[in-house]
Amino acid sequence: MKELPVDKGTRVQLHFALKFQDGEVVDSTFEKEPATLEIGDENLPENFEAYLMGMKAGDRESYEVPPEKAFGQHNPNNVQTFKRHEFSADMVLEPGVMISFADARQSELPGVVCRVEGDEVEVDFNHPLAGRTLIFDVEILDVEPAKPTH
Repeated sequence: MKELPVDKGTRVQLHFALKFQDGEVVDSTFEKEPATLEIGDENLPENFEAYLMGMKAGDRESYEVPPEKAFGQHNPNNVQTFKRHEFSADMVLEPGVMISFADARQSELPGVVCRVEGDEVEVDFNHPLAGRTLIFDVEILDVEPAKPTH
């Protein structure tokens, strides 16, 4: 069964690493337990799954993933300005601090403080990796048919 290629309906055991072009590692399983996922279960963004399609156990590849296939381009509309008094008084507000907001549907929306000036706090809701080209290293360890979910 070692010849089964990665496709919808397969369970894949793999090692992966996401890196910036300068080699800085964003996330990696190579030094840890491998990841196991089912293609289509949304554990891995669809664009990243697309790179795995057709790979077989033992295959190892490195892909350069442009922003539009990774986490999108940086969108200036996703940067919003709030007033200092809209936050609790004891909250640390300085560039780089991540704050969790609830969006209109009450789901969690993380934002990163990018500027604090006087009474203004600027928060960036873009994905932290937006606008970045990433290197996606992947090594397929095993591919098997996914178990029926019922």
